[in-house]
Amino acid sequence: MDRQQAIENAASEVLAHGGPDCLTDPKRATRAMKRAFDLGATEEDITAEMKRQRGA
Repeated sequence: MDRQQAIENAASEVLAHGGPDCLTDPKRATRAMKRAFDLGATEEDITAEMKRQRGA
């Protein structure tokens, strides 16, 4: 997985499984974000991708 894929995955996981509606695996989004951060992503990168995915 490269940096951009990790960012896209983290954004997708946060949108699907984050926040108060997280009923499945509460750490799923956290793990995805950690992978993205480990590959050099920033919080701004993930936030921008979340906005892009919401608009798509």
